[in-house]
Amino acid sequence: MKKYNNGNFNLSNLGQFVTLYGWVAKKRDLGGLIFIDLRDRSGIIQIVINPENDVYNKALEIKNEYVLKVEGKIVERQSKNMDIPTGEIEVEVSDIEILNTSEPLPIEISGETLSLEDTRLKYRYLDLRRPELKKNFSIRHAITKSVRNYLEENDFIEIETPILNKSTPEGARDYLVPSRVNKGSFYALPQSPQIFKQLLMVSGFERYYQIARCFRDEDLRADRQPEFTQIDMEMSFADEEDIFTLCEGMFKKVMLDVKNIDISTPFPRLKYDDSMKMYGTDKPDTRFELLLNDITQVFNNTEFTIFKNTIQNKGIINCLVIKNSADKYSRKNIDELTEFVKKYDAKGLAWLKYIDDNFNGGIAKNLNDVETSELKNKLNLENNDLILIVADKPKIVYQSLGALRNKLGKDLDLIDKSKYNFLWITDFPMFEYSEIEKRYMSAHHPFTMPKNIDKLNDPENCYARAYDSVLNGYELASGSVRIHDRKIQTKVFEALKISDEEAKTKFGFLLEAFKYGAPPHIGIAFGLERLTMILADTDNIRDVVAFPKTASASCLMSEAPSEVDKKQLDELGIKII
Repeated sequence: MKKYNNGNFNLSNLGQFVTLYGWVAKKRDLGGLIFIDLRDRSGIIQIVINPENDVYNKALEIKNEYVLKVEGKIVERQSKNMDIPTGEIEVEVSDIEILNTSEPLPIEISGETLSLEDTRLKYRYLDLRRPELKKNFSIRHAITKSVRNYLEENDFIEIETPILNKSTPEGARDYLVPSRVNKGSFYALPQSPQIFKQLLMVSGFERYYQIARCFRDEDLRADRQPEFTQIDMEMSFADEEDIFTLCEGMFKKVMLDVKNIDISTPFPRLKYDDSMKMYGTDKPDTRFELLLNDITQVFNNTEFTIFKNTIQNKGIINCLVIKNSADKYSRKNIDELTEFVKKYDAKGLAWLKYIDDNFNGGIAKNLNDVETSELKNKLNLENNDLILIVADKPKIVYQSLGALRNKLGKDLDLIDKSKYNFLWITDFPMFEYSEIEKRYMSAHHPFTMPKNIDKLNDPENCYARAYDSVLNGYELASGSVRIHDRKIQTKVFEALKISDEEAKTKFGFLLEAFKYGAPPHIGIAFGLERLTMILADTDNIRDVVAFPKTASASCLMSEAPSEVDKKQLDELGIKII
């Protein structure tokens, strides 16, 4: 069995005889001495073969990515490489065995790879040899280890919940699995362990956690995969303050264990409505300022048609002020920003430059003296400021300016990348209106406790005891106080226009369980991949998933999803239309 890790040796090991295993990362034949960088999971170590060595001729045959067994003595290097941990030593080879050969690789795995991502995904097992990805998965392992230790120290018990489940389509689309035994019936892969972890509270386990696999059939993006992992937990006889304290302690430990950073607690808290008004999003990146400004009142009596119509249609007018940057943005630059906000359904981007104590450019000619004076005072404008404005329905204003804020934060290098800014977003809306369903749906899930039961008949103004954890502009976790009273649950279903029959069909076994002494309980679930992505300093979730899917939810390596034999379909009673 392999005894040593190649990357763990240093000058303290001089004179030690070792047997090493690994892959050839690089071979250098200097016309006499042969140097090989031998790589294993821990890193690389240089081995050297002298011409007088009996294995010299065998070493001449060796090529990159051959698998070797090497015996030799650790000696001090004459030409040191201080960029790697083993750079002061090397192994003087006494014997070498070629365990396997390798054809030339179809992708580049050393240094900054130039291989296309699709090619890398096709040969993912080779791409995973790259040190950068090895590091990412070491971080992921360290996070889960730290979390498990912390939760077990806090009296949580790890319990697995079913993967083959009943379809409860509230939220994203389910992945369905046909039943061979019960033709015409289907299992669903779990979007989360939600119902089962609540049932575990009814069962009296009181503190549960699970590193849970979850599945959602939804459109993918840079921070989303169809299958993902949650750090899932649930507690009985607890409230929001308990969950905040518990999770803050967990992340304090994780950051110390994984990054050796001591973060401060408690985390800041921000209500959902305030977050939207300040940042245009419920997952704000608070590492930089650049807040949204509501300037609707400035234009209450405007004659500028666009703004006037917006206010008459119950819209709002918000802006971003880019300090001391008017001279940096040409008309072409602003046109590019306009096209950017249109991706988020904004009809356009109005703009102004404040230069030499005057407004010019953009919509300046459409404003009267009262409006320009109020703008200057409200926005505390200084010379060379640029004002970018969106006027529309609140949802469109927030999502477009929120996205523009993040873009400008990156473009103008406003973000302090050394910071890890955790915060809680609280007081989420209980419901959100679906244009597709033409009804109000759960903003979180239908088992979330409302803050005020009397507001259930006023869905636009009903808030939930729900909360999110946010880190550096990413939603890291979502949770809520759960409904444990059957009467309250029935009222929520009524507000969602879910009939008694539909509720029984979808959630009957949970409602049945509530008859038998369900305790008050609360929970939260953290996205393991997103947390790993942030701590690994990458913005692509595929970098922290061993075998990820593409944006079209396909695996280029295994070629999944794929067609199946007609015989299999016949056994399931399925016909492809």
